[in-house]
Amino acid sequence: MANHRRPLVRLPVPALAPLLFLFLALPPVTLANTGQPVPRLDYELLEQRARPGDHFTQGLFFDGERWWESSGLFGRSWLAEYTDPTARPVRRKWLASDRFAEGLTVLDGQIYLLTYKAGELQRYRREDMSPLGRHYYTGEGWGLTSDGDQLIMSNGSDTLTFRDPDSFKVLRELKVTGGGEQWTLLNELEYAHGLIWANIWHDTRIIAIDPQSGAVRGSVDLQRLDPGSQHPDMVANGIAWDKARNGLWVTGKFWPRLYLIRPQGLGFGAPAGQSGPGRS
Repeated sequence: MANHRRPLVRLPVPALAPLLFLFLALPPVTLANTGQPVPRLDYELLEQRARPGDHFTQGLFFDGERWWESSGLFGRSWLAEYTDPTARPVRRKWLASDRFAEGLTVLDGQIYLLTYKAGELQRYRREDMSPLGRHYYTGEGWGLTSDGDQLIMSNGSDTLTFRDPDSFKVLRELKVTGGGEQWTLLNELEYAHGLIWANIWHDTRIIAIDPQSGAVRGSVDLQRLDPGSQHPDMVANGIAWDKARNGLWVTGKFWPRLYLIRPQGLGFGAPAGQSGPGRS
């Protein structure tokens, strides 16, 4: 059989110089950044509050005076408003038994509440929690927040979806990357100081995500706040920005306490000089 392979072309050494220059110049830029570990931020514990430990917390929001919380599970899901999260709610709305409440946010006088499997976004009036309508989406609903203009939603993957608050139509998608990790199972969300903070299901860390690039800018480990139960559902979930005190309220599913922490960096405090566990 005839050999149809082309003869090997040997380039003179001077002709290889430009190619060698490009090869040496590009990899440090593209590869070094992707392998850098995500900065770990220390935090200060400002306050803790005891509360009932039967909340399957999915969403948490604080406007400086009032709190809103959603609690999940089929047949046990509710949306509640508090003036004091350690006391009985001012208002509580129970969802239908086939609806599993998920993340929530408050924007322009409306409460937006996701459902887990039903593909249904529920809207309520902020002042009295009276229903305003529903929108439908494909896939699962996990966490929800807002940058003040658009809604930002997680669905348990490594991708966040930006949506129009009036129609809930998808405006863009953002893949979360950084530190050589696969950032799946993104859950409850909160927008603070220009970054998207996210819980990760069955992970004690919360992470800060750049809303333009998707890069993870830092992480805070809540392990020292974890109640330490062996219950598989008793995981960290729930983040609410306290603007006046410049901190994040954090809690978890079935956690008997709320904690106000101030991360050291990313708009909350002095840049972290070193990584390490949170102070108490």
